[in-house]
This record gives sequence, structure tokens and C-alpha cells, in this order.
Amino acid sequence: MNSVKILIADDHPIVRKGLKEIIESVPEFHVLAEEENGAQAVSTIKKGNVDVAILDVNMPGMSGIEVAKELQHQGLGTKIIFLTMYKEEDLFNEALDHGAHGYLLKDNATTEIINAIKAVLEGKYYICPAISEYLVNRNARARDFTKEKPGIESLTETERKIIRLIAESKTSKEIAGELYISCKTVENHRLNISNKLGLHGSHSLLKFAFENKRLL
Repeated sequence: MNSVKILIADDHPIVRKGLKEIIESVPEFHVLAEEENGAQAVSTIKKGNVDVAILDVNMPGMSGIEVAKELQHQGLGTKIIFLTMYKEEDLFNEALDHGAHGYLLKDNATTEIINAIKAVLEGKYYICPAISEYLVNRNARARDFTKEKPGIESLTETERKIIRLIAESKTSKEIAGELYISCKTVENHRLNISNKLGLHGSHSLLKFAFENKRLL
């Protein structure tokens, strides 16, 4: 098996050191870089060769969530595992909204990090068992949502991205810039989305996006 290149980003050196020792106990796992903030993590990941990024949710300057947003925007294929000491369900949902493949509480990280890395490399998700109910809740809401809005299943991935960007209060011009498409194309997508979801009126799509972005 080729070496798996891993980045650790956490503003606490002792956390990075402990994780590195555990991770590199697996012969094929190699910690390519350790960073103390989000901006450094993004810079390193953009250079390539990072298979898995282990990110502290809360870092000075650029948070782990903001790092994930940037990687998602750039279309980079690095697998993301979040570390946090907080158990808020909203934070968990936000992490998954922005491409998290793994989510661990720091209290359990030393015993779960190896299994988490192996899972995400196989294309699976790894959620800390202590908060697995959050994933159950998320899936249940998504199922209910699909029943209420049958048209949601017909949305393309681009249309789903546009809804999420609308929920961030992005204008059509800003969305066009982020997705590298024309404003006219964005407007056409907005019209198609509204038609598929049976939305009417100038503010209905914005309201829908705010209320349902985490279910897309």
C-alpha cells in the first residue's frame, strides 16, 4: 500500500504531537505536515499530496469549518476529519454541510483516530459513537424533507450548491464567480430550482435556502 499522507491542524502542540505518535504507529500512515492554524493548513493542502486533513474546529484566525469551505470551493479531494471538544449538534451539521468525512470529540480522538482515517480512506463516514445520534437525526430530517418536497430529488449537484450559496446571502454575481459560470447561467439555475420545488415569488427561494440548507 502506498503511504497515506496526513495533515494535522490544531493550535495546541501537545495535541498535534500525541496524534502524530498514534497515527504513525500504523506503518503506511505518514504525517506530512503539522499546522497551528487554518490558513497554514489551506496553504499546505493546496500544494497537493494531502490525503487526509485532521482539523481542529476552532483555530485562531481561520477555523476548521472555514478551511473545509475553502477546500470544498476549490474542489480538492482531501478527506476531512474534524476534532472538537464541543458537542453542539449545529456545529456537527455545519461540519458535514461543508464536506466533513469524520467527526471526533477530542476526548475520544486518541482511541478513534486510526479507525476514522481508515474509514474515510474507504469512502465511508466516521462519526464518534458518543454523538452518533446526531447523524440519525440528520438522516431522519432529510427523509422527512424529501417526502415534503418531492422535487428535491431532481436537483442536480450544481443546483444544490447554488442553494447553499444563496443561504450564505451570496448574490448571483458572487455565485457565478465561485462556480466559474456566468450570471445568466446562475439565474437560469435559480429559475429551474424554483420550478422544481414549486416556489413562487422573489423571496421564496431565499427563504427556502435559509431554512433547508443543511438538508441538501
